Amino acid sequence: MSDVHTVAVLALDDVIPFDLSAPIDVFNWTRLPDGRSPYRVVVCSAGDAEVSAGAFRLRAPYGLDVLAEADTVILPGTADPTVPLPPGVAEALRAAAGRGARIASICVGAFIFAATGLLDGLRVTTHWFAAEDLARMYPAVTVDPNVLYVDNGQFLTSAGAAAAMDMCLHMVRRDFGSAVASQTSRMSVMPLEREGGQAQFIDHPLPPAPAGATLEPLLAWLEENAERELCLEDLAARAGMSTRTLNRRFREQAGTTRLQWLHRARVRRAQYLLEQTDQPVERIAAQTGFGSPTAFRDRFKRVVGTSPQAYRRSFQRAEASMAHG
Repeated sequence: MSDVHTVAVLALDDVIPFDLSAPIDVFNWTRLPDGRSPYRVVVCSAGDAEVSAGAFRLRAPYGLDVLAEADTVILPGTADPTVPLPPGVAEALRAAAGRGARIASICVGAFIFAATGLLDGLRVTTHWFAAEDLARMYPAVTVDPNVLYVDNGQFLTSAGAAAAMDMCLHMVRRDFGSAVASQTSRMSVMPLEREGGQAQFIDHPLPPAPAGATLEPLLAWLEENAERELCLEDLAARAGMSTRTLNRRFREQAGTTRLQWLHRARVRRAQYLLEQTDQPVERIAAQTGFGSPTAFRDRFKRVVGTSPQAYRRSFQRAEASMAHG
């Protein structure tokens, strides 16, 4: 990976403001451990004219030619995604893909992406409200409206609204590991609980308790103590409520069960240790509270979508590439 990774955000007319700003913010907030910014974010458009963006208009400083040097291209959605692409857009995107650029769409930006033919034969997602239209207009793609994003390697698609940030944080993690992504998520005020790690897609996102919720202090404590043997009665006593109430609050505020939340927290800690240390998998299993290496491997693969060993190899290659880029 080169010293600076160029992210080009394509702003077509009637671009959705949030779709445009979310990737700009996430990638601009990203910092490496030494304080350097690993991304250069540029905004481009299909022509010289101003672009409508809801309540305001903008003039992008770059044209489609910047796609020829971009490492990642982001396709925000537009107010009417069924409008045909401006001249040259599909060709520029296909050329970028042909030389290996990563391309990702946000929300109904999947319509722009699908219009290039690059998504044919792939599983994709978009805003659930537009999923049927996308499937009807582009029958060569398989549309899954039930996930936050789909990662096909070179090509990614995300659902609407906050899923844009989920996908961008996922790309940061893929590029630079969980420590960098965690810091970026704090700047973005977004949890990594919703993030899918190396998995190809997220089937069951696990949102955190909202700020100020009654479970917030307990979840923060659990995050720091996930490796302990934690029984329901002890947690209920710590939260000052009955076990029945605690189970109900977990469902209401964390969107999952106590045990599932704890498994996810332990896996996140294991991801960090796999990336940042050379400790054997057996030791990491013990440090993160799993009963055995076998149980750890099974749970890790279920949550992340790959084995601990494969995950470590992937991020060691990313870190080595970053160090020598």
